[in-house]
Amino acid sequence: MSHKRIPKRKAAIAVGGVAALGAAAFLLPMANASQDNASGATTAAPKTLKATDASDLASQLQDLLGQAFAGSYYDSGKQQLVVNVISGDNNIVVQAEQAGAVVRQVQNSTSELAAVAQTLKTKATIPGTAWAVDPKTNKVVVTADSTVTGSNWDTLESTVQSLGSNMATLKKSSGTFKTLVSGGDAIFSQVQDGTVRCSLGFNVTASDGTPAFLTAGHCGVAAKDWSDSETGQPIATVDQAQFPGAGDFSLVKYNDPTTQTTSDVNIGNGQTVAINQAVDATVGETVFRMGSTTGLHDGQVTGLDATVNFQSETDPNGVDTVTGLIQTNVCAEAGDSGGSLFTQDGGAVGMTSGGSGDCTSGGETFFQPVTTALQATGATLGDAGAGAGDAGATADPSATAGDETGAGDQAGGDQIGGTADPSATAGDQTGTGDETGTGDETGTGDETGTGDLSGTGADGTTSSN
Repeated sequence: MSHKRIPKRKAAIAVGGVAALGAAAFLLPMANASQDNASGATTAAPKTLKATDASDLASQLQDLLGQAFAGSYYDSGKQQLVVNVISGDNNIVVQAEQAGAVVRQVQNSTSELAAVAQTLKTKATIPGTAWAVDPKTNKVVVTADSTVTGSNWDTLESTVQSLGSNMATLKKSSGTFKTLVSGGDAIFSQVQDGTVRCSLGFNVTASDGTPAFLTAGHCGVAAKDWSDSETGQPIATVDQAQFPGAGDFSLVKYNDPTTQTTSDVNIGNGQTVAINQAVDATVGETVFRMGSTTGLHDGQVTGLDATVNFQSETDPNGVDTVTGLIQTNVCAEAGDSGGSLFTQDGGAVGMTSGGSGDCTSGGETFFQPVTTALQATGATLGDAGAGAGDAGATADPSATAGDETGAGDQAGGDQIGGTADPSATAGDQTGTGDETGTGDETGTGDETGTGDLSGTGADGTTSSN
C-alpha cells in the first residue's frame, strides 16, 4: 500500500510482499437468471456474483434465516454464493433461493459448531494449534503445526476425536505458526534490543480526524514509535494496540497532523491498487497479500473467526491466543507482518498476523479483519488528507504482480501511477529489493534476535508475524 506524506517529504509506507501470485480470473458482473420448473412455477436461478456482492448477500441471508443459517461460502468457479441451512422448512429454502443463493441443507448448526470451538478452547489451547469453521464441510477444522508433538499431540487428537468425526477434523501443518516480523515498504522502530520492522496495512483517519494507519497488533505492542526508514526519525506513534486476545491490530497516528496520505496498495513497478472500502472476507474468495519478504501472492479464504494459539512472546511456557482471524492458504514468511490483504477490486480485507509454512511449500496464514479493527479503534478507511489523487491510475493486482523484481525498492511515495493487475504480475516477483539491512530476516538484524517482534525469534517456535 503506498502512503504519501505531503508536503514535507514523500515517505510512503506501503504493504510489501514477494512470492509468486497465480493469475486470478476476472469476476463477471452480477447477473440474475430464472427458469421455469416442471410444474410451471418460476424459480429463481442462482445469481452470478462478485465475491464482495456474495459477502453482502450472505450477511442479508444470515439476518433473514436466523438460526437456520449455518454458514456460507463463495464458489469462485461458478461465481455463486452457497448458503448452508439446517431447517427442513421449505419456505426458508425458497427465500434463500429467491435471493440468488445456492441452498445446501447441512447437519451442524452455527451454535453447535461454536460449542465445538469452545470445547477446543477449554481442553486444547496448545501452542501451535488453530481452528476455524469450514462451511464447505460444515465442520470445525483443527490444524496443528510441527511443534505439536508428544503429550500435546495426544491431548489434541483425543479432544478432536471426542467431538465426533461429523463435527471436527484434525490436520497437520509442516511449518510452525509464527508472527511474520517485517514488511514491504516497511515501517521501523528502534527498541532496546535493536530494530523492529513491520508493514503498514492501510491508511485510515482516526476518530479525532487525524491521519493514521493500521498494522499488526503485535507490532504495536513491541514498539511505540515508528519511522518510514530504518535510521530515520519517528513519524508516527502507536495510539491503540490489541495483541493477544480478541484480535491482532494497532492504530498508529502520524505525528504531523497535516500529513496527507493515499488510500491504495503499492504492488510494485510504480503500480498501485486503489482501496475504496473495507469488506468482510468470504470463504472461497480470492484475495491478494503484499509483504516485504515474499512480495505479492494470492490465494483463497479458507475459514473465518479462526483461533490461533501462538507460542507466547513473553513467556516460554505460555500461549498467546488470538481470536477472530481470517484463515487463508495465501503464503507468507517472516517479515510480512501487518501487510495488506485485499481484493482485486479494491476491498480492504485484513492485515497479516501470522502463519506457518513458506512461499515454497505453502502453508496457512491468518489475518486480522479490517472491519473489526476499524470498529474497535473508531477509525475510518480512506485518505487522511488531500493528495490521494496523486496515486495515479489504479492497478490490477492479477495483471501486474508477476513482474515485480525488487519489492523492497518499491517503498516510498514515488511508487505511484501506472495500472496493475495483481493476479497477472505477482507470479514473477523475484526479489525483495534493498529493504534488508539490520532488519533483514537472515543477517545481524535477523528477526530471531533483536528485530523479532515475538521476542523468541521468527524462526523458532510458534509466534506471530
